[in-house]
Amino acid sequence: MAEQPQPAWFKSTYSGSPSNECVECAVQQDTIQVRDSKYTERATLTFTHEAWATFASAIRFDSRVERH
Repeated sequence: MAEQPQPAWFKSTYSGSPSNECVECAVQQDTIQVRDSKYTERATLTFTHEAWATFASAIRFDSRVERH
């Protein structure tokens, strides 16, 4: 059985914080993986592409809501 290639992890271009408090994502053939950038050895969250797209759309919608 062939080994799965290691995921190519990346951070958002908006995460320029020196404290490194953000998440990293990796896109694989069937899934999107998410992990804490400070504790990369811990467990990851895994989403289908469809579930990730739904989540990302919800975030974009929320970011446009005016806050008081």
